[in-house]
Amino acid sequence: MPLRDQIRKGSTEFLIFSLLMERPMYGYEISQQLKLRSGGYFEMKEGLLYPALHRMQQNGWLSTDWRVVGGRRRKYYALTALGMEVLGEQAAEWKSFVSAMQALLRGNELWAK
Repeated sequence: MPLRDQIRKGSTEFLIFSLLMERPMYGYEISQQLKLRSGGYFEMKEGLLYPALHRMQQNGWLSTDWRVVGGRRRKYYALTALGMEVLGEQAAEWKSFVSAMQALLRGNELWAK
């Protein structure tokens, strides 16, 4: 599996959490926001997104409700209190990871290019 795919797969939950922290969203909206906000880098296909959403819901991190918008029925996902706790833990871990990577790469010629 290419590194880019590994990075995306390893960050799936955190990316979903970060969007749902703002407001509840339905699946397609989540995928479009990830793609838009990342300039296309985080293009999440249904085969990765929906299993992650279901797993997160089963873990008690997300709640769902059905809404009719523009005549269409959509399943909206929202963070639960437990989901907010997990998001906080993951955010701390990602901050540590990014900081360690930056420290490691600081001054590296390949990184400066």
